[in-house]
Amino acid sequence: MIQAKGIEKSFGSLKVLKGIDLSVAKSEVVSIMGASGAGKTTLLQILGTLSTPDHGSLIIDGTDVLSLKGDALSDFRNRRIGFVFQFHHLLPEFTALENVMIPAFIAGRSRKDAESAAKGLLADLGLSERMEHKPSQLSGGEQQRVAIARALINNPAVLFADEPSGNLDSKTKEELHNLFFELREKYGQTIIIVTHDPDLAKMCDRSLYMVDGVFV
Repeated sequence: MIQAKGIEKSFGSLKVLKGIDLSVAKSEVVSIMGASGAGKTTLLQILGTLSTPDHGSLIIDGTDVLSLKGDALSDFRNRRIGFVFQFHHLLPEFTALENVMIPAFIAGRSRKDAESAAKGLLADLGLSERMEHKPSQLSGGEQQRVAIARALINNPAVLFADEPSGNLDSKTKEELHNLFFELREKYGQTIIIVTHDPDLAKMCDRSLYMVDGVFV
C-alpha cells in the first residue's frame, strides 16, 4: 500500500529525514515512535502528501504521488488519504454529521450519498445519538471519533493518525486504541500512527522507532 524509498527532508541547514525507507502492506497497522524532534511528524506529512521530500520516491496504492501536482494532488489526497490529528480540527459551527460530510462534498458526492455514508460511519463509531450535536456539545473522545469518521468518509487507501489519543483520559484512550483495530477488521484499513503511547504501539502489527531522522 505504501512504498517509500530514500526520503530526505531538510529545513535550511537542518536535515530532518536522512534517507527513510518504508514499506507498508494493505490492512497493516504500523506505529512510529521516537522522541520529539526525531522527524516523525515530518515523515507523516510527506507520506500524507502534505509536504514534499527533497529526495526520494513515494508510491501509495499504486500511484506515484510525487508526480502529482495542483488539483490532481488535492483530489488524490481528498479521496485516498484520511487524517486524524491530536487536535481534532472539527468546524465548531457545524454538527457532527455536517463535519463528516464535508470531505464527501469536496469529492463531488451528492448530498444524499454523503449523508448516508456519514450516518453509517457515525453509527459504526457509536455516535448515532450525537449526530446533530456540535463539537462543543461532545466529549473529547466523541469529538475524536467524529474526526475519524470524517477521515474515513471517502474510503481512503490509508489512514494517518498523529498522536490521536494524546489529549484523552486513560479510559477514552483505550477505547480509541481498540477502535483503530476494529476499523481494520471492518474496512480493511491501512493505518499509520505516530504516537508516544507504548500501549498503543504494542497493539500494532509493527512498531518502528525513529532517532535523528532514521529508523533504528
